[in-house]
Amino acid sequence: MGPGTGAVAAGEAGGFGVYVHVPFCRSRCDYCAFATYVDRDHLFADYAEACIAEARHAVAEEGIPPATSVFFGGGTPSRLPPDLLLAILDAVPRAHGAEVTVECNPEDVTPERLAAYRAAGVTRVSIGGQSTVPHVLAGLGRRHTPGALVAAAAAAAGAGLASWNVDLIMGGAGESDEDWDRSLADLLTLDAPPPHLSVYALTVEPGTPLAADPSRHPDDDVLARRYERADDLLQGAGYRWEEISNWARPGHGCRHNRLYWARGEYRGIGSAAHSHRQGRRWWNVRTPDRYVARVRAGRSPQAGEEVLAPAQQALEALALGLRTPAGVPEAAVPDAPELAGLVERRAGRAVLTRRGRLLADAVAARLVVPAAT
Repeated sequence: MGPGTGAVAAGEAGGFGVYVHVPFCRSRCDYCAFATYVDRDHLFADYAEACIAEARHAVAEEGIPPATSVFFGGGTPSRLPPDLLLAILDAVPRAHGAEVTVECNPEDVTPERLAAYRAAGVTRVSIGGQSTVPHVLAGLGRRHTPGALVAAAAAAAGAGLASWNVDLIMGGAGESDEDWDRSLADLLTLDAPPPHLSVYALTVEPGTPLAADPSRHPDDDVLARRYERADDLLQGAGYRWEEISNWARPGHGCRHNRLYWARGEYRGIGSAAHSHRQGRRWWNVRTPDRYVARVRAGRSPQAGEEVLAPAQQALEALALGLRTPAGVPEAAVPDAPELAGLVERRAGRAVLTRRGRLLADAVAARLVVPAAT
């Protein structure tokens, strides 16, 4: 497959990513289990300073290569004042033509902010839209209005960025099939629709307020139906699936995401950020307070690590590749009756069918590492 088809491009894993975690939010959605905080705004400047120090240490002491992609995630990176976010970006060495993404809340996306981002090298923004239906947004605990999302989309389309994305969540309390169709249609009929869309099923995470309220938990059959509807509408509008939850128009796939799916190497910066290099994974302390204190004291912010055996690494690579249209070697998927209709076998590869995408975890549990030839 050629560029933009959704396949993990050849050599994608040869790139190097940098992920910067920004743990600040204006309010906390009750389905969120991420390491985010609504009462730490006083740490903005100190946190940015610590991220800069960690990035410089990674360059000087670890010899990290120039990044082919940089991703500011959270939390809400756009909650951080632009000058502080861009100061962190300036500390990250980047390859020529590097992709740089910043996740944003719709209410933060203004032409002025986007102009500052673009001038500093940001090439892409990802907007947390979630829905265009007011009562669905309220049910998800989101505070922006559909109008804010439309305005953000218009600003992103006119900012001269290489690409941009909108996230949607299906399965929120009170959402009907018609509401889901409306969210998709509202975005696809914009004057400049987003060239990349991420469609996530609402997930019930342990310990969240959502988990404590079973009446609001999504139904698996409903989620499957809405996923199929999204796939129909997006493919009909010229999008191709990049990964189970991601669709893009040709040339607008997210390079940083593709690096993850190809099990590439990346360096995490910030509290709770994860890194992966040379078969080793490690992660930083979870809270921004402890992160800042450790870095300021000249101590490592690392909280833990794991090293996978070669067989585990191979199986993990298969599980990630299975999620993409590139698929996995045909020999990695047993020819078992229970997998009938879940994978398509062609040209020596096994690729998930749409039904298989809905049951990807079940297929992944059956994967085997092909014997070396």
